[in-house]
Parts: sequence; structure tokens; C-alpha cells
Amino acid sequence: MHGMHGMSGPMWMPDVAPSVMRLLATHLQPVPLFPVLCVLLLFAYAAGVWVIHRRGGHWPVANTLAFGAGLVVMWLVTATGVEGYGMMLFSVHMFQHMMLTMTVPILLLAGAPVTLALRALPTRGGGGAVRRAIVTVLHSRVVRVLLNPAVRWFVFLSGLYGIYFTSLFDWLMSNVCGHYLMLGHFLVTGLLFFVPLVAADPVPGRARPVFRILELFISTPFHAFFGIAVMMASTPIVSFFMHPPESWGVDVLDDQNTGGAIAWAFSEVPTLMVMAVVFAQWVRSEQRDEARRERRGQQEADELAAYNAYLADLNRRD
Repeated sequence: MHGMHGMSGPMWMPDVAPSVMRLLATHLQPVPLFPVLCVLLLFAYAAGVWVIHRRGGHWPVANTLAFGAGLVVMWLVTATGVEGYGMMLFSVHMFQHMMLTMTVPILLLAGAPVTLALRALPTRGGGGAVRRAIVTVLHSRVVRVLLNPAVRWFVFLSGLYGIYFTSLFDWLMSNVCGHYLMLGHFLVTGLLFFVPLVAADPVPGRARPVFRILELFISTPFHAFFGIAVMMASTPIVSFFMHPPESWGVDVLDDQNTGGAIAWAFSEVPTLMVMAVVFAQWVRSEQRDEARRERRGQQEADELAAYNAYLADLNRRD
């Protein structure tokens, strides 16, 4: 832990006890990787929406709000005191982990960024090449393997049990690069896990909504058990957080228990979010199907009326 202090400098680590205001305040980082990523993604998404509207098209406001909310949450847990105190306290770190894995991916995927890119990119030139590359990747064998439920579950759960219950956590947290690598792992594994469940983009081999909700319910106990295991641990599960500043008056095991409770709670909250998103997508899909059936029925009625008029005209001529 002290190695991180020496490597990153005094401005990186907070030296006063946490409070709500200090957790929400902007916190200086050695390399603001994720805050910069948030800004770049925001500009890219806004540019795509602007291109579609400039062409006279329409882009759902709900998608824009969902993607924007995902970026705001990601910024809040990587550019504020949550990032700094997440290097000092297990509970704050677990909150950051859960937000990056369980909340940010759901919001970003609900924004349909891939669909936006496919609609906004030109069909010719460099933009056309990028567009074709996106389509090729979406239909590649690698993507199909990664979206296989067994693969997604293994990658997602290994980020919990494989990191926290082994020496890997302390190794990653021993330097800034390892810390950012772990945050990236949390975000990517969350995106991979939730893509077939909530993504508004076209996903190969996606199951029907009822099966997606069923998979979510099946996966919930595995995540909840991790939080319970952390809460029941009688010793610190990682050594990195064993020595918080004495002046803060932090009990390491109590703080770890709080982190476990946060992990347990987040096994329930995202379930409700995913169910809401899947249900909304289900309703919109049914509405589109109904509108398609109505158009088909109206077309058949128009064709029948035209045919009857044709027969009536023949009769009059006869």
C-alpha cells in the first residue's frame, strides 16, 4: 500500500478522512484515463446523433439519455474522490467496482451506440470501411464465442472470485497501471456479460426476452454469494487495505463488511434495471410487430379493394 503512495505522489492519495463532499469532489489523478474516455465517448455519441438529425432522421431521446447517464456515472466513480478513496478503503473500492461492472454497462448498452455508429457513418470512403468492419466483427466467430453464456459467466465471475480471493488483487493494486487495468477489466467484463441481456444493438443469437430475464435470475445468486462470503470473512481477504491511516478510525473488518454488503446489494439493484430495460425493449418490439401486421393487413385490404374495383369495372364493360 505504501508503495502506491510513493509511486503516485502525495496528490494522488487523499490524506484526510472521507466525507460525502470529499467523495464527490474532483480528485487529481496521475493519468485521468477514464475521465478522458468519458469525454471522448460523449463527443463521439453527440456527433453521431447530430449527423442523423442533420440528414433528417430521428434518434430516440431515451437512448441518448441512457448513454449519457452511463458516462456520468463512469465519470463520477473515476474522476472524483471515489477514485482516490477507492485506493484507501475496501468499501469505496467495492462501490466503484460495482458501479463500473453492474451499472455503467447497462446504461451504455441501452444507448445503442453500435446502431448509432452504423446509422451515422457514411457508406463510402473511410467511414464506409469502418462501418463494414463493425458489421464484420458483429458477425464474427470470436464474438459468437464471447457471447456464449458459459464464456460470459466464467469471465464475469472470475472478475469477482479470481481477483479478490487470490493474490492477484494486491499485485494489480501495487501500481497505477495495474489499478487502471483492473478498472478496465471491471468495465469490459460487465459490458460482455450484459450485451445479450440488455443491448439495444443487434446482437447475434440473442434469446427471447423471457429467456434473458430467466438467465439474469439464475446468475443473481452467484453474485450475491460473493458479497455474503466477503461479509462473513473473519480476516481481511486482501492485504492492500489492511493499514488505513490511524487518524481515520477505520476498522478494517467493519469496512470490509460494508464492502461485502455493497456487493450483495448490487446483485439486486441491477436486476431491476435489466428487467426494466428488457421489458421496455419487449414492449417496443411488440409494438413494432403490431404496426408491421397492421401495415401488412392494410396493404392486403388495399390490394383486395383494387382487385374488386377491377372486377367491377370489367362487369360494367361487359
